Amino acid sequence: MKLIVDSGSTKADWIALDENGKVFFTTQSLGLNPEVLSKEEILNRLNDKFDISHNRTKTTHLFFYGAGCGTSRMQKFLKEVLQEYFINAVITVNEDTYAAVYATTPKNEKAIVSILGTGSNCSYFDGNILHQKVQSLGYIAMDDCSGNRFGRHLLRGYFFNKMPKKMAEEFENEYNLDADFVKNKLYKEPNPNAYLAKFAKFLIKHKDTDFCKKYIHFEMEAFVENYIKQFEEYQKVPVHFVGSIAFYLKEELMEILTNNNITIGKILRRPIDGLIEYHITNN
Repeated sequence: MKLIVDSGSTKADWIALDENGKVFFTTQSLGLNPEVLSKEEILNRLNDKFDISHNRTKTTHLFFYGAGCGTSRMQKFLKEVLQEYFINAVITVNEDTYAAVYATTPKNEKAIVSILGTGSNCSYFDGNILHQKVQSLGYIAMDDCSGNRFGRHLLRGYFFNKMPKKMAEEFENEYNLDADFVKNKLYKEPNPNAYLAKFAKFLIKHKDTDFCKKYIHFEMEAFVENYIKQFEEYQKVPVHFVGSIAFYLKEELMEILTNNNITIGKILRRPIDGLIEYHITNN
């Protein structure tokens, strides 16, 4: 049995294929970002899902694509944890950008592929090899136009009393905004980036307000300038996007891209379906 995993910081999609390439089961777990989780936390998240734990010894191959897997150190760490859990499997760990590439870009075609979800990323695919010019420093220093960046903007807007009154009242009703609770989430508990990203749903809901529009425009322009335009080919090849931020802010994103003379490619919420086709064809 083959397992294909597409993991962000918030959640991970799992697909199991039997020996005939048919879907055996699908499930979803909490995200498995090795940059922010310990070995114990990763194993606990695996054990929490019956389909995963029940089939751990039956898995022969595991193809893992994940946020936080952009360095060899993190790839090695996660591979060792997964190998200990899936004892009979051949483990492959790649950063989540590869999942986005395989899901959006036909074989041998060139494209720039971006991820806009809990975090953000951008790479150039030359038809064979993935190229990155910027080493990510994670959610605190980078991640332009990501869910966690929008969450940060909303929290700051609320606590600095910049959020419109009616919107602030709705914000209070929807989230626990006790300062001690928020600080505990940000500085004491695992996955503070995923916690911040949860607020992006509120921003998307109010995306037509002036308050939210300014953050959307600012972050999208920053992403184009800092990520997409780092590649000389940015006006020569299509730019594909994967992730919930790109998907639910599609109209706003397309406007920014058009204004920058960028060819808009595919915009997918999740890459997992494309990964199934890729692995059936190529493995």
